Amino acid sequence: MSSTSMGMKKEWHLSPIAFFFALALLYAPPIAAKKSYVVYMGSHSHGRDASGKAFQTAELKHHRLLTSFLGSQEKAREAIFYSYTKHINGFAANLEEEEAFAIAMHPDVISVFLNKGRKLLTTHSWNFMMLEDGNGETLSSSAWDKGRFGEDIIIANLDTGVWPESLSFSDFGYGPVPSRWRGSCENNTKAGVPCNRKLIGAKFFSKGYEYYAQPIDASMKSPRDYDGHGSHTLSTAAGNFVPGAELFGVGPGTAKGGSPRARVASYKVCWPPTNDEGGCFDADMLAAFDEAIHDGVDVLSVSIGGDPTDYFNDGISIGTFHAVNNGVTVVCAAGNSGPDAGTVTNVSPWIITVGASTLDREFQSFVEIQGDGRFKGLSLSDPLPENRLYPLITGAQAQAANVSAEDAMLCLPETLDSKKAAGKIVVCLRGQNARVDKGRNAALAGGVGMILCNDIVFGNEIIADPHVIPATHINYEDGNAVFAYANNTKNPLGFITAPKSVLGTKPAPFMAAFSSRGPNTVTPEILKPDITAPGVNIVAAYSEGTSATGLPFDNRTVKFNIDSGTSMATPHVAGIVGLLRSQHPDWSPAAIKSAIMTSARTRGNTVAPMLDGSSFEKASPFSYGSGHVQANRAMDPGLVYDMTTEDYLDFLCALGYNQTLIKQFTDEQHVCRDFLSLQDVNYPSFSVPNFSGKATLYRKVKNVGSPGTYGVKIHHPPGVIVSVEPEELVFNRVGDEKEFRVTLMAHWTIPASANITEKEFTFGGITWTDGRHYVRSPIAVGLGN
Repeated sequence: MSSTSMGMKKEWHLSPIAFFFALALLYAPPIAAKKSYVVYMGSHSHGRDASGKAFQTAELKHHRLLTSFLGSQEKAREAIFYSYTKHINGFAANLEEEEAFAIAMHPDVISVFLNKGRKLLTTHSWNFMMLEDGNGETLSSSAWDKGRFGEDIIIANLDTGVWPESLSFSDFGYGPVPSRWRGSCENNTKAGVPCNRKLIGAKFFSKGYEYYAQPIDASMKSPRDYDGHGSHTLSTAAGNFVPGAELFGVGPGTAKGGSPRARVASYKVCWPPTNDEGGCFDADMLAAFDEAIHDGVDVLSVSIGGDPTDYFNDGISIGTFHAVNNGVTVVCAAGNSGPDAGTVTNVSPWIITVGASTLDREFQSFVEIQGDGRFKGLSLSDPLPENRLYPLITGAQAQAANVSAEDAMLCLPETLDSKKAAGKIVVCLRGQNARVDKGRNAALAGGVGMILCNDIVFGNEIIADPHVIPATHINYEDGNAVFAYANNTKNPLGFITAPKSVLGTKPAPFMAAFSSRGPNTVTPEILKPDITAPGVNIVAAYSEGTSATGLPFDNRTVKFNIDSGTSMATPHVAGIVGLLRSQHPDWSPAAIKSAIMTSARTRGNTVAPMLDGSSFEKASPFSYGSGHVQANRAMDPGLVYDMTTEDYLDFLCALGYNQTLIKQFTDEQHVCRDFLSLQDVNYPSFSVPNFSGKATLYRKVKNVGSPGTYGVKIHHPPGVIVSVEPEELVFNRVGDEKEFRVTLMAHWTIPASANITEKEFTFGGITWTDGRHYVRSPIAVGLGN
């Protein structure tokens, strides 16, 4: 459903969501089986300080509403498996489609949507972002120093749980739990999750998942992490300083989170993936959001995503709105579906959406071929048993009987012939199955090692994995050279060097090929992602309840592990948010987001523009948003583009939602302003997706620094002339707000050097500066649409 569709007028007292839900059901084939749905009714009126009686009353109302459709209280009690009673108003229930259709037409209901499954999307990161020096000492006046390491800020994640025994979550040296904390540990036992003064909360939510999957064994029903993903992300955001962290002897250092003195809480909403869905379901996530807001968290990190969809039909959008409405800053992953355009998820304007980029540290393991060939790869595997050259064979050359050469080239399960591969290094192509699974298949066929080669889509993005066989991962160009050598040499021979940690590599950062890209397909007037952060080869705490690779054939357990994804980038930003909350407790979530975005950098350590890991060409705001996060600069951004709940409600008004529906959403009276344009939402970036030759956009900035005068610098997008009025803003005190307008005019003679791509979008930006602060905002313009 597009944002244009959202603007249709209500008929028969149906909300826009309910109207299209009804159409979908009318044209869908009849299915008698029940499914689980979320019935969303907006916000509660009982306030943040409400307690048990108010929650019981809310639950009773949900049962009464459902009873009116199902005919009996008993049926309603059996159908409802969650009542959202604290901040989010609604419930999750098992219903037939006809029942869901009828409920969607009720005037108190905003939307009814299927309980969908979603997917889960370090020792050096903080040095790379200049919070510490090369010896691991905190830099004076850094974000760590100014933000007091996030002391007593409460950072939580929605993920796979937590491994409480990790030293990242030890409470040694911590004082009492902050008195404002209202949460608890649901399974506070040694076998469950014993909490402490660092790990102050842990809960799990599984009812939405269990409706679609097999019931979870009672021994596994706890907030304990049996996957590793949740422990990794939570420790990245706020894990303790842990000296000597390493993985298989490579890359030793002191692990730490972005806010290492913050308190942490874990809300487990993700379970083993189902056959056709991810393992994180909307019904469970909404229950977790409701609890986290009530418990008193300050920052929420959510490394979960799915297909982008309309805001009232999306559990993450709904949950995060209520969180932000209660002062919680929420950081979400952009997704791992790059490099294709239009794949970015978690696009709500109240979310900080994070892409993934690289560090200047690599775990290098080289491929050497007979002669002068030497190609850089990345790995965390054991070395080959002997320091000598080994025979090379491609997956296609080792093709087993009755399988295709294409499948064998990918080293899929049971595609390699042991008579051909035994004793050799197998050269495999990336794609379809897991990278470490390819090495496992090579090993099962008797291979002694594996060289993993990128295809053209993944380009230059290479990942260090803890392979179960001596292996390394090389880029597309080098992979072509290795394939050519193996295919055209009578007795090809090669070697894989042992992994070694190398710092200061260039260029860095560059965008990960897997990081999802804009434009925003739900509301293209909001530029997404917002920011990029380290998300490739990140070392952090892990669960000892699973293997190093998470695959069933691997029996190695680790205290720290390496992982890649926008999942890993997200908690880096969440940790920085904790530092900002500590230094600026009066800043709104929108002000924090603006500070992070407008202080970002779009150039790497070569001073050249950031590159795209897929093509190694210049990256764009559709991949990095406003740029690579700079925690130190974000602490003192000078100006911010602030937004309140009222501004977000105006955004929904501009989408076509009426005032009655919006009142249910917030349980507050909101008057929609006339002639509000989506392009005038006070966002720290600018997007004009359907440029017709002229456009004017309005913004407002607030001074959060010292008094001063800011002038504007303009970077014109190719084909567009940008003007800003006024060209100078004078601020006399902290809190002063000034408005300005940005006018875009077409300049149709586009130089050939502009190299306009991304479906004919062109990019530029504006920067407000007083000579000390640089408040940057990207501009994206859709030409010829």
